[in-house]
Amino acid sequence: MSTATDLTSDGDLRARLVTALRQPIVVAAIAAIAILVVGQLVSPGFASYGQIISMLRVASFLGIMAIGQTIVILSGNTGIDLSVGAVATFGAIVGARVMDGDNSNLLLGILIPVALGAGLGAINGLGIVALRLPPFVMTLGMMGVAGGLSLAYTQGVAEGRSAPALTSLVNTRWFLGVPGVVYVWIALIVIVTLLLRRTSYGWNLYAVGTNRRAARLSGLPVNRTVIGAYAASGAFAVVGGLMLLGYNESVLLNLADDYTLTTVAAVIIGGTLAAGGIGGYAGTAVGAVLLQFLQSFLTTVRIPESWRTIITGLVLLSILALFGRQRRLRS
Repeated sequence: MSTATDLTSDGDLRARLVTALRQPIVVAAIAAIAILVVGQLVSPGFASYGQIISMLRVASFLGIMAIGQTIVILSGNTGIDLSVGAVATFGAIVGARVMDGDNSNLLLGILIPVALGAGLGAINGLGIVALRLPPFVMTLGMMGVAGGLSLAYTQGVAEGRSAPALTSLVNTRWFLGVPGVVYVWIALIVIVTLLLRRTSYGWNLYAVGTNRRAARLSGLPVNRTVIGAYAASGAFAVVGGLMLLGYNESVLLNLADDYTLTTVAAVIIGGTLAAGGIGGYAGTAVGAVLLQFLQSFLTTVRIPESWRTIITGLVLLSILALFGRQRRLRS
């Protein structure tokens, strides 16, 4: 009897282990660790503590921008925000001009661009729920609008600088040699996860993403939830852009333009279903780390930039093909 019970327990353990290993977040974490191991073998020092911390700092920019993308994709109805990069750049441009290298302007230099980002995101949401424009079309148009606003605001010449306090937050190593921006990111991971899993807005978001019609018939505030999701995407895009501003100290007209598709990739790699309603931000954070480790590895082994782009694209396509269409993610 004891032997049969032991065999059953072993079988259950193996089944649970297999199930866990098939989860996207676990696969992404294992892949990230594998990159560290291979990188260390190819280039000793790649997986050193200091190097890992440096990679996490850069990953935090993508991770913060991907918060809003996670919320948007969870909202369902083929939700996506293609304006993330352009809105992040616009917010950083405004923030740099307002701060102008002065700590006394830091608060306004954060609040004004974040409010602008949230406003642009809310317009995205209004266009989607009121005009019934497809998210792809609406946010693609907003990408052009945000880019145009950046050009109009700067007249083609980006001016201003990050406040020293913001630069210190991003670049100065604090406790255990970890930059402040990484601690900010960790705090956001906890806060956003609790928001999604433990609040009525989070529950509404999952319900809307799973079945928008059923959510509406149940009396849930569908339109408000969707508009809030896109407003959050705009706001977090700007927060990520401001972190990039602190990292570079000055702003560029294309500062965050390359982050849009990588935010989508981080979300899907982390296990959020492209159709919405299933997933969470913890997986997205792991996806962001994986993407940064991959990019750092390709740079370390001196792969030419053109081939880095090709390899990264192929890896993303492979992962997206593997996870993006999995119906079992709903289980």
